[in-house]
Amino acid sequence: MHKVWAVVRREFVERIRSKWFWVMALLGPVFFGAVFLLPALLAGRPGIKRIVVVDGTASPVGARVTELLNQSKVFYAVRVPATDRVVDSLTAAVGAKGLDGFLVLTDAVVESGTAEYRGSNVSAFGAIAALERAVGEVVDAVRLERAGVDPRIVERARVRVRLATQKISGGKTTGESAAQSFSLAYFMAIILYTAILIYGINVMSSVLEEKTTRIVEVLVSSLRPFQLMLGKVLGVGAVSIFQFLIWGVSVRLLLAQRGRFISSAGGGNDAPQLFEVPHVSTATAALFIIYFIGGFLLYSAMFAAVGAMSSTEQEARQAQQPVTWLLVLSFVSMFAMLNDPGSSLAVTLSLVPFSAPIAMPVRWAAGNLPAYEVALSLALLALAVVAVTWVAARIYRVGMLMTGKRPSVRELVRWVRTA
Repeated sequence: MHKVWAVVRREFVERIRSKWFWVMALLGPVFFGAVFLLPALLAGRPGIKRIVVVDGTASPVGARVTELLNQSKVFYAVRVPATDRVVDSLTAAVGAKGLDGFLVLTDAVVESGTAEYRGSNVSAFGAIAALERAVGEVVDAVRLERAGVDPRIVERARVRVRLATQKISGGKTTGESAAQSFSLAYFMAIILYTAILIYGINVMSSVLEEKTTRIVEVLVSSLRPFQLMLGKVLGVGAVSIFQFLIWGVSVRLLLAQRGRFISSAGGGNDAPQLFEVPHVSTATAALFIIYFIGGFLLYSAMFAAVGAMSSTEQEARQAQQPVTWLLVLSFVSMFAMLNDPGSSLAVTLSLVPFSAPIAMPVRWAAGNLPAYEVALSLALLALAVVAVTWVAARIYRVGMLMTGKRPSVRELVRWVRTA
């Protein structure tokens, strides 16, 4: 066992000494902060659109639309009457960056709901939606007034119903909203997919490097190939867990200071309410760690076998594609599982060992799972780790000393049988 520990220690020390490890350790919290804080900062500083309302109506629609736009925090609007040359003049002003755009209103806006906006940027969906909303409110009010209906009565009748969502887990209401549940499942899937793929490929690259530089011939003279493979997998796994600890502490500190940071950047006093941070319970964190370890061991063994049976970097990239696609398919299926965590597809993916490391945490975060499904999934994953490691170790034992052409499937089967 001390030989395996020596390999684990070597793999761990060599990687944390690398400058790229610390670069990634720092970039993780920066990326997390950008995902959560940038939308809040951008939302706190909306740009004011300077527009002109060209009023060609015989009713007070143009004046009321202008007033409503100025009451918003999106537009600064000025109303001008429609004349023969006003459109050409305003078009030139937009081209000269003197205006952002202009809104053309005629009597058709009340009769058929037709209006026109011309501007330098018509792909700003938020601004266009605000324009449509303002014009629509005024036109609805004018139509109701013409029909003898008080618009205030209709407005009170149209008060939107806001559905508050709270998740029930284990027979208790957790207080977790739909947005929090979705974001938790989404980010868990991204982190699991990225971490398992990156660190699995690291194992493959390490195996391939030792094989191509012939260092492995020296190593296998003092320890067994299985011990070498086990030490590599555990060493890289320890590095990944250490990096997760750095990310976790950094993210915790970042979230604790998010309100002060956004407020100092101009986000306002209500900045902390601009986004909701998902609640991570102890059970969720434990499940995440367990499935990450299981998925890492499973895929690292396969990536180690890929590195052992390849002779060049190009061969390894080609041979790793089937293993990578197993992870990709699990990640792509995440959206179907979020929509219906109890569907047959979701249950199947959470029980299949190759997709369970991503599927089960996503289902756990999105729905309320029975304990027997989690237990069965973990049991199948554990059996798969043992079986895949056994097969990978036999391929590793023969492949580490083989060079030349990449073996065929028939040759791999013979390696497994004879190793």
